[in-house]
Amino acid sequence: MSGYYLLRKGEFAYNKSTSVDSPWGAIKRLTQYEKGCVSTLYICFELLGADPDYLVTYYETNRWYKAVQMIAAEGARNHGLLNIAPDDFFETTLSVPPSAAEQQKVGNFFSRLDDLITLHQRKLELLRNIKKSLLDKMFV
Repeated sequence: MSGYYLLRKGEFAYNKSTSVDSPWGAIKRLTQYEKGCVSTLYICFELLGADPDYLVTYYETNRWYKAVQMIAAEGARNHGLLNIAPDDFFETTLSVPPSAAEQQKVGNFFSRLDDLITLHQRKLELLRNIKKSLLDKMFV
């Protein structure tokens, strides 16, 4: 395990790799497993005093990009990896509603919305499979 960070359930990891979908990297939270490991290229953290579901929603937006753009070193892209020091990353400012209740409401709303979208995607896939099966049987 040398050369890796141990991530515990509920903690976040910032992947500084760029992509079309994530031009300034991606921040994800470990939710499915009790522990996980990531490369030391990641910046790992736990945020205290903020609702985790709100933060998941926040990091799915591009609202946090501006702060990262300001700290990314000039000529920062090296094979798609941003040159951002952990100390600089931890100095960035987050847009967080002041009340825990509001954070929780926003986080819960988007969490439920994600669950609903997932259910509809599963239903759509099932209906596509049924359609394919019926068409296969129809032209036999």
